[in-house]
This record gives sequence, C-alpha cells and structure tokens, in this order.
Amino acid sequence: MSRLNLDDFSDLIERPDSGTRRDAEERRERLIVPPGSLGRLDELGEWLAAAQAAVPVRPVEQPRVVLFAGDHGVAELGVSGRESGTAHELVRAVLDGASPVAVLARRSGVAIRIVDAGVDCDPELLPEDVVRHRVRRGSGRIDIEDALTLEEAEEAVRLGMAIADEEADSGTDLVVLGDLSVGGTTPASTLIAALCGTDASVVTGRGGTAIDDLAWMRKCAAIRDALRRARPVLGDQLELLAAVGGADLAATTGFLLQASARRMPVILDGVVSAACALVAQRAAFRSPDWWLAGQLSGEPAQAKALDRMALNPLLDHGITVGEGTGALLALPLVQAAAAFAAELPERTEKTGG
Repeated sequence: MSRLNLDDFSDLIERPDSGTRRDAEERRERLIVPPGSLGRLDELGEWLAAAQAAVPVRPVEQPRVVLFAGDHGVAELGVSGRESGTAHELVRAVLDGASPVAVLARRSGVAIRIVDAGVDCDPELLPEDVVRHRVRRGSGRIDIEDALTLEEAEEAVRLGMAIADEEADSGTDLVVLGDLSVGGTTPASTLIAALCGTDASVVTGRGGTAIDDLAWMRKCAAIRDALRRARPVLGDQLELLAAVGGADLAATTGFLLQASARRMPVILDGVVSAACALVAQRAAFRSPDWWLAGQLSGEPAQAKALDRMALNPLLDHGITVGEGTGALLALPLVQAAAAFAAELPERTEKTGG
C-alpha cells in the first residue's frame, strides 16, 4: 500500500452545494416569519440545506456522537488534571452512563460510539467493540519523542477514515465529534500553535480538569519543547501528527477529512477536535465548510483555531468537561433550524384587482 497523502483530499472534498443554498435563502425570504427574526437559526438552516443538497431541508433524524479515545505520554509531566494513563476511566464512565455526555445523549436519544485509538490499558478492561481498532497503547511524550511512528500515524488516520465511512454508510446524517483523552489538550495546543505560527504561552490553557499555576507552567514548557519538534515537519500533515499528535488525534483528523468527502456534517466540540480540524483544513481547504463549532470551551488554542477556520461557535456556556458535551448541547439548535426551514409555511401573496 502506497503512503497516504492527506493533500489528496483537496481534490476529493467539494463545498456544500451553493445553488441549493441560494434556493434555501430564497425560500427563507418567502416564509411567514420575517427574514432575520430567527437570528442565526436562519443561517444554520441554509447551511444544512446546502450540506444535504435539499430544499426544503430534511430533519436531522439520525445523529451520532463519535468519541475518539487515547492516552498521551506527556501527561506524565503533570500537565493534566487527571492522572496519566486513566483515559480508560473516562471511557468506562461514558459506557456506564455516568458522564455528562452520556446523560445528555440518553436524554436526547442520541447514540454514542467510542473508538479506542490509543488508550493505555489492558484491552480486557473495555468492551471488544471499543478496543478492536486500537493503534497502540498510549502515545509518546511529545516534548522529547514522537507521539507515533509514521506507520502508526497512517494507520490511525485510516482508522478515522474507516469510521467515517461506516457512519455515512449506516445513515448517520450528522456527527457530534468529541474526545476522551488524558493529556490531549497539550498535543492539541501544540498543533494549533505550530499551524498558526504562535508561541506556547499564547495557546496554553487549563485543560478540561482545571490545573493550577505550576501545572500550567509545566504544560507551557512541554508545548514549547514540542513546538521545536513540530516546526521542521509542518509541510507534511502526516509527519506532524506523528511527531506531536497522537493516535486519537490522527484518527480524528482522518475522520474529519473523510466525513467531508462523504458530505456528512460534523459539530466540533473542544480544543482537541479544533486542532484536528485545523490539520484537516491544511490538507483540504474546503473541509471546514462541512463543520460547525458547537461551543467555545475557554481554551485559548481552540479560539485561535476556530478564528483561523472562520468558524463561529454556537454556544458559550463555559463548559470545559469535554467528551463532546458542548457540541451535543448545540445539536438541538441545528435540529430546530432544520425544523423551522422545512415546516414554517410560506406567505400567501394577495393579487391586486
């Protein structure tokens, strides 16, 4: 098998249908509710119509939460609010229905799919359907070593692509994308700093489980050291993911690219999915047209990435828990926008005598 070239996606990914979007805009002008009175929901309805190539827009009936899971070796430095190597506990909490995203998904009737790309635990601790795709146990300590080999990075990207194909083939019409990671905000912030050409201090946040000042300084130093390793490979997205990403981040990047190629809309959650989206944008500049930013998490790196991709978050409630929770909270807005666009009646024009 020849080496995967992510730049090939630039030719595979097209923008959502602009003609359909114009038709959706014209239909909106004819509805009984005055144009602009539904605020951003008008824009969401038109975006979804273009993504579906359908006017009136179809309802979002089969959404799915997809969570990529992994441990990151850099967590050994004490840069995370969670103990290194405990991503399996996050996975188990979701499976047991005892995490915020699980509660919300249960209440919303949305199915959750968890993909173990790089969790550092014995496979027997998790169900077979979760662990069967695992690329490796944990990812390398990116401040001093590569997160993955180049072969592992390619395997992880192809894993994400395969998951996107499975979801598209099964009828999933919108994906809420999140992560279950320990230490994941550090490689995510490194990727964003490298791709935006900024310093470590600008992108270093407190993480999903807030860290104290000393941990923040350790995290900033780790990102600074990882950036030195990232900059020489900026020209190759696969090498960049291998150097300072991780199995879960590489898989998420592959998922985003293939989802765009399959015309499947995605709602992004926090800084990890934003970082992967930025890598995907580097490979295929049209791909962000298929994504929505579900929420602003408060991570400075996420804000920088979303600004670079011109994605305006739907919500800003200060939710830092991750797991796709903030993105799932945004799903009802998208569903409401679709319902308004499809079900509100058009004005009846009175003809003069």
